[in-house]
Amino acid sequence: MAKTSTIKIKQIGSPIRRPESQRKILIGLGLNKMHKVVERQDTPELRGAIAKVPHLVQVVD
Repeated sequence: MAKTSTIKIKQIGSPIRRPESQRKILIGLGLNKMHKVVERQDTPELRGAIAKVPHLVQVVD
């Protein structure tokens, strides 16, 4: 079985006073609190979601 690559995402910005669509993207990523780190499977869909809110999230190595 091939090892799937994962990516760690950290929330660095607050969703307060942001459009509803950006809040929903954060929830979809599994983020809801500042400085929370989640590990997700690296897919093109995930990369697209990160690209929509680069001011709110950071990719952690």
